[in-house]
Amino acid sequence: MKVQCKLLFQIFWTFFKISPVTFGGGFAMIPLMVKEIVEKRKWLTHEDITEVIALSQTVPGAVAVNSATFIGHRIRGIRGALAAMIGVSLPTFIIVLLLGVFYFFVHDNPKLEAAFVSIRVTIVAIIVYAAIKIGKTGIYDKTTFFIMVIGVPALFFIHPIVAIIFGAVAGLIAIPIKRKLGYTIKMKTNKAEDPTTNPDYYMGSGI
Repeated sequence: MKVQCKLLFQIFWTFFKISPVTFGGGFAMIPLMVKEIVEKRKWLTHEDITEVIALSQTVPGAVAVNSATFIGHRIRGIRGALAAMIGVSLPTFIIVLLLGVFYFFVHDNPKLEAAFVSIRVTIVAIIVYAAIKIGKTGIYDKTTFFIMVIGVPALFFIHPIVAIIFGAVAGLIAIPIKRKLGYTIKMKTNKAEDPTTNPDYYMGSGI
């Protein structure tokens, strides 16, 4: 019981620490999530984080809250989801409440405006960094690269949910075709395990 409570508190505290420093929303939160959850605590893998972020964008709500909830659920079920959701939401609630109180006293301050201009630029850099980190796990063959090349410009014209649906359909179509042609199909694998023992790994010429 103590071990379970300790794990729940660790989930809560991890997201409580991540939330206040993620200016720019859920995508800016990705590098810190990877560092804390994958690299430091080793609760999930890079591939798991990629799947969670993709899933978080397919349901209503903020990406940060959705991602935290899904990650918490994967680690410790419903209780883990609640701990992560409260942990990621509570700091934001407190900060917004305080900012709301002091907003009318500082919103015309030129130094504050200058600071926010720099923050916005920094957020762009953080999101690009997150995209590169996630891309390393999401793009692993010619098919996924082709989907990415088509998907990025398509996002300027279609809704992200539509793009995700088209991506899923493309995967459902491409995988059976590649299997019939005898190409290697690499799904999610653990680096520590032998990929040839994974049922989703098929030997072939690779594409």
